[in-house]
Amino acid sequence: MPDPMTAEAISAIMPPLREAMREAAGLALPYFRLGTNTSARTWSKAGGSPVTEADVEVDTFLKIRLSQIVPEAAWLSEETADDPARLDSGLVWIVDPIDGTRAFLSGHPDWSIAVALLAAGEPVIGFVHAPAGGKDYEARKGLGATCNGTPIAVSRQAGLPGARVTGPKPMFDRLGRGVSAEGREADFIRIDRVPSLALRVARVAEGSIDVGLISSNARDWDLAAADLVLREAGGSVSDMAGRPTRYNRADPVHGELIAVPHGLRDPVIAGWNRGA
Repeated sequence: MPDPMTAEAISAIMPPLREAMREAAGLALPYFRLGTNTSARTWSKAGGSPVTEADVEVDTFLKIRLSQIVPEAAWLSEETADDPARLDSGLVWIVDPIDGTRAFLSGHPDWSIAVALLAAGEPVIGFVHAPAGGKDYEARKGLGATCNGTPIAVSRQAGLPGARVTGPKPMFDRLGRGVSAEGREADFIRIDRVPSLALRVARVAEGSIDVGLISSNARDWDLAAADLVLREAGGSVSDMAGRPTRYNRADPVHGELIAVPHGLRDPVIAGWNRGA
């Protein structure tokens, strides 16, 4: 396939990608138990983060299937050893086989399977599949974003007062201090933190959350797919200086980020800086 990819080439990928995502969900769901602990075998990776046999099965399946769909694409995944050859590749699959593993482990429905395809360093396909919630978020660069086939858009919230905000408590509190420093009440509507970062960003894209706060150490695979969904829905994932998120760097780790509609980016950054 050409690089950069044409709109026709991107569109041709979508049907087999949708099928692959459904099959991947079929591998994970038998291990998921709503409201109680998973039946999957579980162990800890270096650093203490959990992984289950479901993560590994989905990762293995998607590596095979997505490599068949776009054979020339390199690979970056949470559960696969990193191959630096991806840095020189024009096309890269970025995959989180189960985003929100702790939620999956405990029976919380907010976990997802997240897949992005990068061309020349930019996401051109984003797919966030939430099997337990029954939602598919899709985006193709320049063609908008959908949830279960219906177009979605960010909220029209005009300012921080009354905004629906989710994320880690220290970040939430800092943003609140920044609003209070202006002499206004930080009357946010606090939304419970969404365990899957991909879903947190996707919910900003669909307009059910206004501001998604993301703590340091998120990886490309947590963000790339949902970032494109949000971009196509009228928002962005950026750092605290307003710079867009960059992907497929040598170190795919990010600092503190925000996921917001375009109209809220500057007020959030200003509030964040005042709240330090």
